[in-house]
Amino acid sequence: MSKYNLLWEYVQKNGKPSFKLTFDEVKDIIGMPIDHSFLNYKKELLEYGYQVGKISMKEQTVLFNKTY
Repeated sequence: MSKYNLLWEYVQKNGKPSFKLTFDEVKDIIGMPIDHSFLNYKKELLEYGYQVGKISMKEQTVLFNKTY
């Protein structure tokens, strides 16, 4: 089980074609701050029908896009 499984399940349940979450929202979902390891784990999201789009350090957001 990945430390990001709760986030992947949240993203999948959202169901929107594309949406953003702030780093703080991610922290609330998974119970810890997002860290650099996120880049290694993001490929797991493909199994849930989504992919990680742009990660904005300036805005502190992550864009999620549904894969069709």
